[in-house]
Parts: sequence; C-alpha cells; structure tokens
Amino acid sequence: MSDTPAIRLKRGEGRAFKAGGPWIYDNEIAEILGEPADGGIVRIEDYNGYPLGVGFLNRASTIAVRVLSRDAGAVIDRDFLERRVRAAWQYRKDTVDTSSCRVIFGEADFLPGLVVDKFADVLVVESLALGIDRLKSTILSLLVDLLKEDGISVRGIYERSDAKVRLQEGMERHKGFMGDAFDTKVEILENGVRYMVDVEDGQKTGFFLDQKYNRRAVARLARGKRVLDCFTHTGSFALNAALGGAEHVTAVDVSQSAVDMARANAERNGLADKMDFVCADVFDLLPSLVGKNPYDFIILDPPAFTKARKTAANAMRGYKEINYRAMGLLPRGGYLATASCSHFATEEMFIKMLKSAAADAGRQLRQIEVRQQAPDHPILWNVEETNYLKFFLFQVI
Repeated sequence: MSDTPAIRLKRGEGRAFKAGGPWIYDNEIAEILGEPADGGIVRIEDYNGYPLGVGFLNRASTIAVRVLSRDAGAVIDRDFLERRVRAAWQYRKDTVDTSSCRVIFGEADFLPGLVVDKFADVLVVESLALGIDRLKSTILSLLVDLLKEDGISVRGIYERSDAKVRLQEGMERHKGFMGDAFDTKVEILENGVRYMVDVEDGQKTGFFLDQKYNRRAVARLARGKRVLDCFTHTGSFALNAALGGAEHVTAVDVSQSAVDMARANAERNGLADKMDFVCADVFDLLPSLVGKNPYDFIILDPPAFTKARKTAANAMRGYKEINYRAMGLLPRGGYLATASCSHFATEEMFIKMLKSAAADAGRQLRQIEVRQQAPDHPILWNVEETNYLKFFLFQVI
C-alpha cells in the first residue's frame, strides 16, 4: 500500500467526506503523494496518514477526488465493478418497474459521475467524471451481461455525455453510438402510456424517468377534470391525466418540437381527441387566462430554474410567479400539482415560496401528497445532491 499514489488531507479538512459525502475538493488537499495520473485511483489519507478510502483523482476539477470506496484496501478491478453494478440492478428489481428505469445513478450507486438509463432494450449512458469515463466500457459490458442473466437482450448503447459539466472536468462533450448503430427512436411503456423516446436528441438522456410515480399520482386525481399541463415536454403528465379519465387536457410548452412530440405521443395512445397542444411561454400564458377559469387542475413541472446556489433566490421568484398565477386561476376546490427538479431550490425554500404564493393569491393549500423522485433515482442521506426533486399535490381552497 505504501507504493500506491495517495492524496493527504489538510488538518481539519474533509469534514463533508468524513460525514459520508462523496467528494473531496481541491482546497482540502495538503499534498499528493506519488505520481498519479488524472483519472487514476488514489488512496485517501487524513492529515496524519491514516487511510480513509480510495477514489478517482482529477487535478483539473474543483472536485479533486470522487470517492469509490471507504475501504482503503479496496482493489478497483472488474470484480469490484461487477459487485457495484449487480447491487444497483438488484436494487431496481426490488423497488421499481424495470422495463424502463435508471439503472445507475452516480454517487447514489457508488459509481461517481456515471448515469445509465434503460429504455426498453436500449441503454443510454452519461459520463460526467474523468475517472469513471475510463471505466464506462467495462461497466457497460458488465451490465449487458447482467441483464442477459435476466433474459434481457440489449439492442444498443448510446452515449449522451454532452453536458457542459464535462468541461469543468477537463473533458470534451461527446455523444454517439457505443458499438453498432441502431434506431435511436425507442418506444417505451410507462404507467400504461406509450412514448417515443429520442435518445439521440431528446433532453438529457431522452426522457425524465424520475417523475414516473408522480405521473401516476396525477392520473388518479385527474378523472373528470379539465387539466392544464404546463412545461409538458413530451406530454408525460398530460398523457397520464388523459389516460386517467380527465375530461380534457391542454398541454403547453415553449418548444414547438416538444409540442410536436407530445401531440405524436397522444396520437400513439389514442388520446388526441381529448387533448390539445399549445406552443407558448407559460409565464405569458397564465396571466392571459385570468377571468376565464377554464381549468380545475393545473400541473407545473418546469425545468430547473437554477443550477447554482448563488442563483437560487432569483429562481424562487420564478417559481413563485407561476405558482401564484396557477393558484389564482383555479376555482376554490381545484387541484394543483407543482414540482421543482433543482437541488439548489431546497424543500424548505420551496415550501416557503408556496406559502407566500398562496397568501398573495388569497388561497389556502390543502395538502394531498408530498412526493420525491422515483426510487430508481435513490436518495443517499449523506449525499444531499441526490435529493433534488420536490413534488406537491394540493387542493386549492
């Protein structure tokens, strides 16, 4: 072990890591021992040389070390990776419908920086850290073999490592086939709804799997309602509401391509006759509906309004605006589903915003449910970044 490259923490540093966090920042490191390559494995030592674990090193990143194991003697080989992948897949089999699901969720599955989504028989991978990038082919090979044990044959793998965060790791953005080319339009079935997922050009990995069971909760409440689904994207909440028996559903998105995809998904499910689709900015649309009272159920599932702590306060003003408008539009006794997918917009901040919006709208909120992301996006209690999705169902009175 003495010949293994290592990083040594400054005295008193590494507090988040020692409390269970997955990262060590560059300003917490006193020295680097040996000559490890960026992306290589290093032993993690406290200021006095006491071994604390192993992880990937990347001098180019503010996150200098991503922790792989708290066993300083762990050997990061194929057997180690197989145990990680097998544990991740078994957890999904225990907790969710695996026909389409997130199979690996980075730090929450102790494979830092790696995301793998399964859409029917296609895998989509997003690699966001240098160290894991060098192991992704081995990990995917292990996953393909593991799925085969359960009778699942993978038709193809597509890489969507095109997020800007790769630049912060000193890596180029990249997307493309890993192996043979295949049709990147993939049909999936979720909650009884069929979608066409574009794994090549869709947002993120192609489809937001984290709201799977929240969409089901909306469907249960939608029967007989006139529903407005804001920020509809591929139409997922709108389609669940329509399939759940809504009287009529209007799906809105600022992107014409998203509206076109949502409309195509409605036709795919035989629901187009009870839905309409609008390309509009929700911030403009909601004020234009004042006094018309056309809806008794409004769904707000916007994209993340903030991706940094320093912009969270501005983001909350955006969240308040749309929630205030929606509450004011609903008749008393109407229903509101509202969500935020930003980790930096904390639950405490979100609740405070909702209370303020309700007060300004002259409404009270009767809580029906508070929900989070689906279990295939597990929340690791010592890793606050894994807890990001807030979802509330209210009756507005």
